[in-house]
Amino acid sequence: MALLKTPGAGKGSDVLSYDPYRLSSPQVFLLTMIIFLAIVAFIAAILTRQISGAFGTNPGLNGLILGVLVVGIGLAFAQVMRLFREVRWVNSFRAGTEATEPVLLAPMKAMLSRSSSMAFSTSSMRTMLDSIATRLDESRDVSRYLVGLLVFLGLLGTFWGLLATIGSIGDTIQSLDPGTGDAAAVLEALKAGLAAPLQGMGTAFSSSLFGLSGSLVLGFLDLQAGRAQTRFYTELENWLSSVTDLSSDIVGADSKGGSSDEIRALSERLRNMQEQGGSNPRVAAAMANLADGISGLVKNMRSEQQIMRDWVEAQSDEQKAMRNTLEKIADALKKEGVH
Repeated sequence: MALLKTPGAGKGSDVLSYDPYRLSSPQVFLLTMIIFLAIVAFIAAILTRQISGAFGTNPGLNGLILGVLVVGIGLAFAQVMRLFREVRWVNSFRAGTEATEPVLLAPMKAMLSRSSSMAFSTSSMRTMLDSIATRLDESRDVSRYLVGLLVFLGLLGTFWGLLATIGSIGDTIQSLDPGTGDAAAVLEALKAGLAAPLQGMGTAFSSSLFGLSGSLVLGFLDLQAGRAQTRFYTELENWLSSVTDLSSDIVGADSKGGSSDEIRALSERLRNMQEQGGSNPRVAAAMANLADGISGLVKNMRSEQQIMRDWVEAQSDEQKAMRNTLEKIADALKKEGVH
């Protein structure tokens, strides 16, 4: 909730008013992530001896898994913390004060600086929101990949350990010699031979443990980052919708019937401007291309209108034919009834 203090009627009195378009800080999501990591660290501290034993079965692969997890945690926190600058800039811009230059909303700032008013058209607002949504989604691609990478590394360790286990069991079975008749010697050889397969199983299960646990932790942090970005996008959309000028769309809807004539007149005006301002070749070429594009648009609109007329005429002919058929059927039924 965004509450602002506004001067009241009485001297020295302030009234709390709700501002529905003020962007809220993503601090709550950052705090949730920190609390979750504290709980995970507390559980890991309790199980330190078991985790150390499991880590020692395959230090190389397990260390790689922990390294990927640390990188993913840093990226998740960076995604949330980058929103603080954007939220601070939007709120400061609405309040008319100076703030740190935005990074994600830099195109919107440039558009606002070039515009004489704060009102956007519907198309420009939708283009801007689509661009921001694309940037937010792209910033989470690496985190999503790291979640899948942790699962893959866990499965890789599993198959690695199983391959070692299968090979060790085969060697152990081949080394047994039951023909000696000494059962104690056979059991000792079996006991010594099973040490390698058990070590391979330890490699398999420890890697799976670290990989799946890391994906669980990183998946929760990525979820919180996604929630923070979603709320930021929603609140930004709410504010932009409040400063969007819908008059252009309304005018376009009201003048839909004469749009073709207006486009044709605009094309002629552009051609006249091209002839008058032919001193600049670049401007003249750009205006010529624009005029040609508008002419092509007019032709497309005319062809579409002709298609609609043909379709309406075809529907009318079908209805007439159906009406004639029904009349013939009715006359035939009447004649049969008379006979």
